[in-house]
Amino acid sequence: MQIPFSSSERASLGVEWELQLVDRETRELSPGAVEILEQLRPEGAAEHPKAKHELLQSTIEIITGICSTVAEAKADLAGTLAEVVAVADERGLGLMCAGTHPFTDWQTQLISPKERYLRLVEQMQWPARRLQIFGVHVHVGVRAPEKAIPVVNALCQYLPHFLALSASSPYWVGADTGLASARTKIFEGMPTAGLPYQLSGWNEFENYMETQISSNAIESVREVWWDIRPHPDFGTVELRICDGLPTLDEIGAVAALSQCLVEQFDTQLDRGYTLPTPARWVLQENKWRAARYGLDADIVVDEKGTVRPVRQALLDLVEDLTPTARRLDCVTELHDVERVLAVGASYQRQRAVAAAHDGDLRFVVDSLLAEMRNGLPTHPGPAAERTLVGGDPG
Repeated sequence: MQIPFSSSERASLGVEWELQLVDRETRELSPGAVEILEQLRPEGAAEHPKAKHELLQSTIEIITGICSTVAEAKADLAGTLAEVVAVADERGLGLMCAGTHPFTDWQTQLISPKERYLRLVEQMQWPARRLQIFGVHVHVGVRAPEKAIPVVNALCQYLPHFLALSASSPYWVGADTGLASARTKIFEGMPTAGLPYQLSGWNEFENYMETQISSNAIESVREVWWDIRPHPDFGTVELRICDGLPTLDEIGAVAALSQCLVEQFDTQLDRGYTLPTPARWVLQENKWRAARYGLDADIVVDEKGTVRPVRQALLDLVEDLTPTARRLDCVTELHDVERVLAVGASYQRQRAVAAAHDGDLRFVVDSLLAEMRNGLPTHPGPAAERTLVGGDPG
């Protein structure tokens, strides 16, 4: 089958941010998306253009338009976030983001009343019902389908960098999983989720999709939930590896990394270079190490088994990409990677809050609510320092 690729302007950018709706009294995930999105829907429109349903009624996804710079994408998200916050606040709900909610039981959640999600749950059953997980997806435009698959393959070597930096899901249903990113392992339970297949080119991607669709495994590319995938309708490469990020600062950092890497690969292809296709076993091992150890992971950097700290690899990557960031006007956002390394990734910040409050995960929720409002902390340490008395924290 032929899959049309809607080529995009080079290095154009789009971001999707999955937000949790939280009852400010109980700190539990709470349904509210149906009513909030209906209230936000412009008169005469079928839905809000940038605030959408997700699988669970306790989730709202906000999306950008097509942006040129990371700063533009952040401003776009901030504008929609303000709209959602105002309506959610009227209903006693706060907004936060992390890869998982620290303690809400997935079995209590309501599925969104949309045919697509109801059909998904009916087909997949338990693996789909427990998808109480939240992520950030970054789209970067590429100009031709023949570039998309080489770029996807080359980006795979940076999966542990993105995952370690964004890891924000140490807790699952009230227990510390021992992982930096439990979301990663939960999502891998879906049959088309996880590492992408390393395909030889667009023709092989079309053959793969034909097999999947003809066999009724999927209906469209939207159901191929790889960590990185081509998105033919948008003309982008979509990075889906990141856990949900609590702050716009962190979103800016991963968006800048994404945009700079794709731009760099695009330039190398134009110059006739062949992009690397890392060995599958290296990718699988590195993804596990990042999910387990986060920023403390030592990742494999060659097929001989040489390892180096992912933290140092991130610092070196920022330095290497800085000239590209200057051309794309995202130097500030790229260097926010260093700010995250200084104060800790979200999984580390969450654990610090829990440790400071005798393991009470309600304080972790409070810290995530605070970070959504106030941005990335300026120093390491607990971010929820108040007595639990109900009402809006802080």
